[in-house]
Amino acid sequence: MKTLATSLVAVVVLAVSACSSDTTEPESATPPASSEEAGPEYVAEVESTVDRLMRNNAIPGAVIQISSPDRGDWTGTFGTSTLDTDDPISADDHFRIGSNTKTMTVTAILQLVQEGRVSLEDPISKYIDGVPNGDTITLAQLAEMRSGLYSYSFDPEFNATLDREPEKAWTPEELLQIAFSQPVNFPPGEQFEYSNTNTVLLGLVVEELTGMPIAEAFDERIFVPLGLADTSFPANDDSSIPDPHPQGYMFGTNVSTIDTFALPEDEQAAAVAGTLKPNDVTDDNPSWTWTAGAAISTVDDMTTYVKALVGGGLLDEQMQQTRLDSVQSVGGGTAGYGLGMAQFGPMLGHDGQLPGFMTFMGHDPQTDLTIVIATNLSTVPSGEGSALTLVKGILPIFYGSSYQPPGDPARAPGAEESTPAPTPGG
Repeated sequence: MKTLATSLVAVVVLAVSACSSDTTEPESATPPASSEEAGPEYVAEVESTVDRLMRNNAIPGAVIQISSPDRGDWTGTFGTSTLDTDDPISADDHFRIGSNTKTMTVTAILQLVQEGRVSLEDPISKYIDGVPNGDTITLAQLAEMRSGLYSYSFDPEFNATLDREPEKAWTPEELLQIAFSQPVNFPPGEQFEYSNTNTVLLGLVVEELTGMPIAEAFDERIFVPLGLADTSFPANDDSSIPDPHPQGYMFGTNVSTIDTFALPEDEQAAAVAGTLKPNDVTDDNPSWTWTAGAAISTVDDMTTYVKALVGGGLLDEQMQQTRLDSVQSVGGGTAGYGLGMAQFGPMLGHDGQLPGFMTFMGHDPQTDLTIVIATNLSTVPSGEGSALTLVKGILPIFYGSSYQPPGDPARAPGAEESTPAPTPGG
C-alpha cells in the first residue's frame, strides 16, 4: 500500500538498540536453569539480528511473534513506542495493518462464492457501474491484482490532498472516481500489477451482497469466528487506534513518496545517524485505504488469523484449495500472488504498509512456522518496508544461512524492490 505522510523535519532520531522478550514458558522468580527454560534456542540470534537491523535502519519499535511446533513459540518486543522517550513497545499494542486487510476482503468474497451468491468469473460491472473495462474484468482478476485498473494511490492531486488534509474522511466512491479518471494500464488478465483500486471495488461487492457495512461483515465472517477480539475495522471518520498502541512514524511526504519511498542518499545517512527525524502520523485518517488497508490488529490476533488464512478455518476445503492453487509466480523466483494471498518463499500470507506502521504475517504450510512482525515505522530510509527489512533478516535463522528471501509481490504501489537484508552477522 502506498505510504503517505506529512512534513519532513530535520531533528534527532532515536537510535533503538534495547529489546525485551516474552516467552510462552511460565515466568520464574529465579534465573533460568537451562536454555530451554529461557526460551527457544533461536531467541538470542533473532534478538541480535533484529537489534542490528533496527539500529541500522532507524526503526523505533517492533513486536515479533514466532510460532514453531518444532522450535517453540516466542514473542519479542523491541525499542520504543514514542521517539525520544523510554516508552517500551508492548506485545499487546495495536497496529494499523495496512494491506493485510486485503486478505480479509478477498476472504469475504470467497465465502460468498461458497454460498453461491457470487462467482469469481462474474464481471465487476454486474455489481458496480462505471468501471473501465468493467464488462471484462472479473472478480478473480481484481482479487489477484490482474485487472489493469489504475491505482488511485499514484494520483498527484490525491497525494497533495492527503498532505494538506491528513484528517480527511474519504468515501470509497471518491477513491474510485480518482481511479476511473485515469486510463487503464493494460487489458484485464494480461499481467500482475498491485492496485488498491481492485480491493476497494471488492469491498463494495461484499457490502452489496451482505447488506451490511464492511466492518459488520468482517466481524460476522472473520473476527468473531476466529476470536480476534483485538482486531477491528474503523469507521471512515475514525482516526483513532485502540489502546494500547505506539505512535506511528514515517519519513517523507505523500507527494515526495509517489515514485519512491527511498530518501535521498544524504538524508538516508542522516536518518540512520540520528540527525533526521520522521513525522508522527499516528492520527492520519486511514479511510483512503478502506478495504484495501484500514484494519487494526495485534500480533497475537494476526498469528491466529494467518494460520487460518493459510492453513484453513475460514473457507471450506475446496475453496481453501482454490485459493492456494491461485498463487502464481510474479517477478520470478519464489515470490507469488493469488486470491488475496502473497507468497514469500516458503511462507504464505501478506504484508501491510500504512502511514506510521508496517506489518508482516507469514505461515509455512509445510512446517507450520508462523512469523508475524509489527513496527511503528512505515519504511526505512532506503525505501524498504520496515517489517520486510526485519523478516528478511530473520528467515535465514529458520531456513539456513544461504537462504535468500524473495522480493515482495505485495509491495506498496510506488515502492521499489530492494536487495535482501544481510543474513545474520552480515
